[in-house]
Amino acid sequence: MPDFAAASSPPEQVGRLAAALVASYGLTVHALARLPIGQGTVNYRADCADRQVFVKNYPPGTDLSAEREAIALSTQALKAGIPGARVLVNQAGDVIDTSGPLPVSVWEWMPGQVVTRLSPAQLAAAGAALGRIHALFANHPAHAAAAPTVERWFGIDVDGLTATIDQLLGIIADRSRTGAADAFDADAQRTLLERRSMLAHVPGLLADLPADLTVQVVHGDYSPVNLLFTGERLSAVLDFRPPDPFLLAYDLGRMAFYPNTVTGGGWLDAAATFIGAYRKAHPEVASVDVRACGRVALLQLLKSLYGVKQHYLKPGLVQADLDAFWLTRHQAATILLSELPATDTLLTELAD
Repeated sequence: MPDFAAASSPPEQVGRLAAALVASYGLTVHALARLPIGQGTVNYRADCADRQVFVKNYPPGTDLSAEREAIALSTQALKAGIPGARVLVNQAGDVIDTSGPLPVSVWEWMPGQVVTRLSPAQLAAAGAALGRIHALFANHPAHAAAAPTVERWFGIDVDGLTATIDQLLGIIADRSRTGAADAFDADAQRTLLERRSMLAHVPGLLADLPADLTVQVVHGDYSPVNLLFTGERLSAVLDFRPPDPFLLAYDLGRMAFYPNTVTGGGWLDAAATFIGAYRKAHPEVASVDVRACGRVALLQLLKSLYGVKQHYLKPGLVQADLDAFWLTRHQAATILLSELPATDTLLTELAD
């Protein structure tokens, strides 16, 4: 009998997933275990008769059409030689199976591990891969469409963010008054008060961004958690987002100034290694995007309450990870804001 004991999802859900793998993919499932990773999907490893596969279960409300488009980008990148996982089609030829109550996509299991603080060789490999991805998608037909996501990104609502921070601080104060406070509350209160003050820099940072930043189809979620390494070799780029044209500088800056990198020491050298490899793989990148990517990364950190907001309003699938992510991102934002002149100098040199 298949072993589903390792799964932490309800047994009936796990059973339905296993049945879908048998009926729609012809897989003989011996074990199915939920993995403590991911916030947008519930993820599993399935041990089958002849292989292991990675299973994504999409929660209710997911835009499956957009997810199919994201899978198409992943497949395009794989065909172009970007290391990644191959999606398995079901017996009807679909990349997402909706024949049962739980929509899923199934992927080949890739070797390697996530590394949140990359070595110079790993940074170079990641930079080269992103450069190739951006070059590959530079002429994607989705560029002809409007880019409302970009407009929304620039429309940072400082007053709204401040109001949300005050709401969260109010919840923390109530918890303290009722004796329900925990260890995270003290850290959350401190960082939220700091963030409230830091928001005063947002209008000036936005005004300093050039108007001609490149907007194109990008990976959309390029970070160490979506990269697998086997030693120093990049073995897979995972989790492409749908082809919604966005700032190239966002993809570049998010990885070059990833919070774990910035808070780990030597982060300017790490950014230089990553961006140098990126530019070598994508020499056509506009200098303006390189120069702006640090400020874009900083603005993204400043405008986001991701993690702490979920903690108090709507816990995520793996909330403990989100709590730690919030604290690391806040620390990174503090460092990047205080070291902005050094970052600007580095990026100007790298852009030339």
